[in-house]
Amino acid sequence: MESFINYIESNLLQCPTKELIGVNCLGCGFQRSFILLIKGNLIESFLTYPALIPLLLMFGYLITHLMLRFKNGAKTLQYFYILNSILIIINYFAKP
Repeated sequence: MESFINYIESNLLQCPTKELIGVNCLGCGFQRSFILLIKGNLIESFLTYPALIPLLLMFGYLITHLMLRFKNGAKTLQYFYILNSILIIINYFAKP
């Protein structure tokens, strides 16, 4: 696992928006937050990119819903989407 984390850390993708325009995008911080989460730093991960954990939960729920067809699954996914959108936008404007 340690070699996997080292591989990911040494091969982070560069943000094209930040490189071309010099401005952070809505996803800036996602990769670093994911690495922190894998390392077990839950609080640091959340502070780096607050929407990561809800996004992962949403995709997990989506996959489960596609297999099991929950009765109100589509509505729950809409709430997840709204929550994640709000978190991403707040995070974008809150970063320096």
